[in-house]
Amino acid sequence: MRADKIPLRKRLALKLYGRYKRNAALEHKLSYLFWECTLRCNLSCLHCGSDCTKDSSIVDMPISDFIGVVDDVSTIVNPNDTLIVITGGEPLLRKDLEVVGQELSRRGFPWGIVTNGLLLSAERLRSLLDAGLKSITISLDGLENAHNWLRGNKQSYKRALEAISLLTKVDGLTYDVATSVTRKSYGDLPEMKRILVGLGVKQWRVFTIFPIGRAAQNVDLQLSPNEFKGVLDFIKTTRSEGLIKVSFGCEGFLGSYEGDVRDGFFTCNAGVHVASVLVDGSISACPNLRDNFIQGNIYKDTFTDVWNGRYQLYRDRSWTKMGACAECSLYSYCEGNSLHLRNDKDGSLLFCHVKKLSETQ
Repeated sequence: MRADKIPLRKRLALKLYGRYKRNAALEHKLSYLFWECTLRCNLSCLHCGSDCTKDSSIVDMPISDFIGVVDDVSTIVNPNDTLIVITGGEPLLRKDLEVVGQELSRRGFPWGIVTNGLLLSAERLRSLLDAGLKSITISLDGLENAHNWLRGNKQSYKRALEAISLLTKVDGLTYDVATSVTRKSYGDLPEMKRILVGLGVKQWRVFTIFPIGRAAQNVDLQLSPNEFKGVLDFIKTTRSEGLIKVSFGCEGFLGSYEGDVRDGFFTCNAGVHVASVLVDGSISACPNLRDNFIQGNIYKDTFTDVWNGRYQLYRDRSWTKMGACAECSLYSYCEGNSLHLRNDKDGSLLFCHVKKLSETQ
């Protein structure tokens, strides 16, 4: 079935889901707060820079500055219902994550980290758990050759697998594996599934690398249309097997694949349920959104004032109906795709998943 030919029943369901999204935007309940705690990293990934400009000369944000934001946030949310996700850079380069974690736990906020796993020893994991760690995501981007090629480190695959193995032995910890699929790792997916199932992993998220930043210049990072369709078919088949819960990331609208490769329909929750505090104090949505998507800065604005009074371009996305989106018959379901797939200077669409699927042979 063509990606742009959505069955009637699914169209009706997508239309109803659109009403939910509009109501959610009006309510804009904050559920996820990302903290970009550092831009320092211990890897040199080929795709770094596709999301944002990394500059390790920017110093890490002091704990007290971020905790001030958290105390402000606690006035508008139930802390138990709002997850704080610590990201980077590589957050484990900070030696004081446990201090942050203890402060978050003391205030009732569950917290987690996103890491490449290179520094996650059994001792560090125990220390983080003692500080209240509730969730963790480890990146594994293929088998050894493909993963190490993408991450620029010959030990990164081995250390990521060791980190994943540590997580499988912890009762009560929410964790998942995140995979960015490239042309080099596309053929690795079946063997990766076998390995992850063998380790006891239950949650697996699969992404593609969108063609901006450095990633736009490296053809090996970009899947062909047939490979992209193959990833979605792999996910659909794997989900039906029931051995591991694999989902395609929240990166974009997938046309007729909607409802088959994720638990629900596509939605971009940036600025609706998701906010971020970047390392320089900028207030954004998901950490991928910078430049003209920035809504304020904690060093001159109050976070809750920004959350409640700004974010208009996130919550009313009618402005995205431009260019290719203006005449698209699927726009009412897609609403312009994920915001990180739009140019942060003029808002134009950089990548359309349905268009890519339409190019399959």
